[in-house]
Amino acid sequence: MDGRFICIYPSYVNCKKTLAEGRRIPAETAVENPTCAEIRHVLTVGGANVLMENEMYSREWNRDVTFRGRVRVQLKQEDGTLLRHDRII
Repeated sequence: MDGRFICIYPSYVNCKKTLAEGRRIPAETAVENPTCAEIRHVLTVGGANVLMENEMYSREWNRDVTFRGRVRVQLKQEDGTLLRHDRII
């Protein structure tokens, strides 16, 4: 893969999840039951370089295919420099 990427699992931004279940942002700013496709769409529209992967979040107890997936977002170029601020959401 080119550059440096971070992973975003839907549980990170799901207001229905607790911190122990993997939510990483305040519940007030999270959304209800986001999917990887929705996260990818928002980031792509915002101009970010994203990849989708068929991986399961370790804290996700539900193994249904609906809950599979993660989105990788590029933050740095291959040489380690940050992408331009207008390219990152």
